[in-house]
This record gives sequence, structure tokens and C-alpha cells, in this order.
Amino acid sequence: MQDEIVEEIHRIREEYAKSFNYNLDAIFADLQRQQVESGWEIVKLSPKRSLTKRWSGRSKNSQ
Repeated sequence: MQDEIVEEIHRIREEYAKSFNYNLDAIFADLQRQQVESGWEIVKLSPKRSLTKRWSGRSKNSQ
């Protein structure tokens, strides 16, 4: 089964990457430029603790 929306997203992504000759540094620079030009406030959240660390602290008695 093919999804038209997914196919369109893949096509757009391919065209965008091709326009930068698949150069990840150039793509990243363009995305950063778009972000700045958008005028949107950028929010940076603190990293969340991983589930491994969260659960590894449990005592053996609580299991």
C-alpha cells in the first residue's frame, strides 16, 4: 500500500537535498538560516534523564 502523502514528503525531501547537491553542511546551514528568518522564538529544553538511569536507581526491595 502506498500513501500519497508519504510519497509527496519523500519527493519534496529528495528535491530539497538535491538542490544542495546532498551536502549535509549546506542543508544544515539553510535550515538554520530559515529558522532565524522565521522570527519564531526558539526554545531549548533541558535534556531529560534516560529511562535507563531513571529505572536503574530503583532499589531491589521495590521490585
